[in-house]
Amino acid sequence: MTAKIISGKQVAARIKESLKNEVGLLKSKGILPGLAVVIVGSDPASRIYVNSKKKACEEIGIYSEEYALSEETTQEELLRLVRTLNEKKDVHGILVQLPLPNHLNEKEVINTINPDKDVDAFHPINVGKIMLGEPDYLPCTPAGVMELIKESGIDIAGKECVVVGRSNIVGKPQAMLLLQQHGTVTICHSRTKNLKEVCKRADILVVAVGKPQIITGDMIKPGAVVIDVGMNRLENRKLVGDVEFDSAVNVAGAITPVPGGVGPMTIAMLMKNTVKAAQIQLLSK
Repeated sequence: MTAKIISGKQVAARIKESLKNEVGLLKSKGILPGLAVVIVGSDPASRIYVNSKKKACEEIGIYSEEYALSEETTQEELLRLVRTLNEKKDVHGILVQLPLPNHLNEKEVINTINPDKDVDAFHPINVGKIMLGEPDYLPCTPAGVMELIKESGIDIAGKECVVVGRSNIVGKPQAMLLLQQHGTVTICHSRTKNLKEVCKRADILVVAVGKPQIITGDMIKPGAVVIDVGMNRLENRKLVGDVEFDSAVNVAGAITPVPGGVGPMTIAMLMKNTVKAAQIQLLSK
């Protein structure tokens, strides 16, 4: 039996299509949703992400601004820009592309973004709202994963859910979103003993550690839904996930490919958050 392939491209296309209508509605009320993207330095992966975000904005009719700052930008210069964007009426969402160069303090930058404009949902206020189950915005990658699980047709309630990875960006919020849908959630990480046994219990397995092909087919429960958040480039330049696809596809019930799985969803959910930010700011006027 070969697993059902869950296409993030197709699901993302549907979400963006429905967002076009919402953008049209906002425009009819005199509001053009606007996203400001700040990138510091010349990290090639960050540049690819930023270009994808700009393209998605064009596709659905969102106004976007890019601020490309040099590697030498100081903390104060970056904070000054964020404060300026906080005040800009035509900017509804602010995204500072991570990671930042080592000399900059990410935490301070995130804390300076107005929570109403924090479309990445990294600000402590937004993280707190997610914990309480009362979010304005959901973090883009975990929200995209939830849509892909829905696409697989599985009901999360009562299922054994295993999240491999505990980052603030994916692992922790992912666990909270699964918990809020009544999943029984285990978080695994570098100190987890018997990783194979824990993964093998999972009806839903979400892998987000950034280690190429760390999860192999023999670690997966037959028929499980496997969502691969990883994006790694091997020495031969091939792009692979955190799951060894060739062995996993013969065991899983449904699986996301890399590329074309979670990646397009992250960008679609960012667009969704930007449109929501414009709606929230319209209501608060």
